[in-house]
Amino acid sequence: MECFLAIDIGASSGRHIVGTKENGRLCLKEVYRFENGMKHDNKDASLYWDVDELYGEILNGMKACKEAGFEPKSMGIDTWGVDFVLLNEAGERIGNAIAYRDKRTEQMDKIVYETVQEQELYLRTGTQKQQFNTIYQLMALKERHPQVLEKAETFLMIPDYFHFLLTGESGNEYTNATTTQLINPETKDWDWELIRMLGYPEKIFQKIRRPGTVLGKLKEEVAEKVGFSCDVILPATHDTGSAIMAIPSTEENVMYISSGTWSLMGSECLKPICTEQSRNLNFTNEGGYDYRFRFLKNIMGLWMIQSIRREQQKTYSFAEICGMAEKCKMFPSRVDVNSPVFLAPESMTEAVKAECRKTGQTVPESLGELAAVVYESLAVCYGKTAAEIGKLTGKKYDVLHVIGGGANVDYLNQITADYTGKIIVAGPGEATALGNILAQMLQAGVFKNLQEARGAVALSFPLRKFYPKGV
Repeated sequence: MECFLAIDIGASSGRHIVGTKENGRLCLKEVYRFENGMKHDNKDASLYWDVDELYGEILNGMKACKEAGFEPKSMGIDTWGVDFVLLNEAGERIGNAIAYRDKRTEQMDKIVYETVQEQELYLRTGTQKQQFNTIYQLMALKERHPQVLEKAETFLMIPDYFHFLLTGESGNEYTNATTTQLINPETKDWDWELIRMLGYPEKIFQKIRRPGTVLGKLKEEVAEKVGFSCDVILPATHDTGSAIMAIPSTEENVMYISSGTWSLMGSECLKPICTEQSRNLNFTNEGGYDYRFRFLKNIMGLWMIQSIRREQQKTYSFAEICGMAEKCKMFPSRVDVNSPVFLAPESMTEAVKAECRKTGQTVPESLGELAAVVYESLAVCYGKTAAEIGKLTGKKYDVLHVIGGGANVDYLNQITADYTGKIIVAGPGEATALGNILAQMLQAGVFKNLQEARGAVALSFPLRKFYPKGV
């Protein structure tokens, strides 16, 4: 049976998932899973991704795919955005793949704004201001390690790099490239004038390639290692770009939350919204499949719960923590989940307590109270953001689709319905891997268009509804 392999790598784990279409329905099977996480470099105190280890896991999972009896027609990799590697003239990586939570970008926005004002930058790119965007990471290199940029010949986002290792072909996939804050939303290409203004070397930026592009075949030595050969197809390599492809609706007018480590909340638009109002509310226009735009806001998301659980030595499951939170749902304190204090604190537990103390609120003591503060604060933020999306797009949304891992958190789904006043449709949980597979299936002609593919998603996976109070 014809099958397709999605390798979906997130900030905390990665998975190899095989997708097939049987009797009109989509079927997914996980064949391999591995851990991921930022590493700490003691030499310079930087945070980085161990891309060598991750690449080894990519190959291990491909071997496991073969051992499970699957030989995929094609494969593709998606990851998070903004982070990158640089290669020298010999095609070798220069240094570590620094992680976006590293502190190297502090104050870099001010240096960028000496060249191009914040308002103009948004008008040019439509990209949300995030301290860790690639534009500021590159400025940190230019200011502190100019010799690195001088050696660089090739710039590759993280999934671009893995695809390069597999095929020997380099390119910058569109959806991930839009997270750099260096792409023109009208031309769908690099803003070359902006790149020159900032003094970044033009030669390092590769040709922009659309999702669905056949990058090439596995190199012979890779095929020999994993036990099969196949095409490498570029999915929407930004994980949210892939996740949004799997929204289980054939409607054009949808609101969503891609819920995981981050909560990406927005609406799919056919044109970018690059107004001063959308800039002030910190919305972004990230590229999507078929040149659609993910008009959304980055919200801190389940990273806060993940961090608190880790600080508890993972004694409790996420479901247990959620249950504790629900029992403490009347706990009154709330925090601004988008505050930079929650980006990479030494202790998330102490950061939440400190914010409550600072704002004169009751300080949570138990794990249930702490989790309740986070979940309720997320839902409050979702409610506010839903209203902003309606205002900025001029559209009315009755339904809010929650996709990704957070779709399984019933308590959060219910209070999100209450705070937004919208019907929550939760699922599918493996939206990112599914969207990755859909891009491959679309390229192979399994579906004629994205709408048909989304219709198949709605038929293939269980979806649960949560109604606002009083409905």
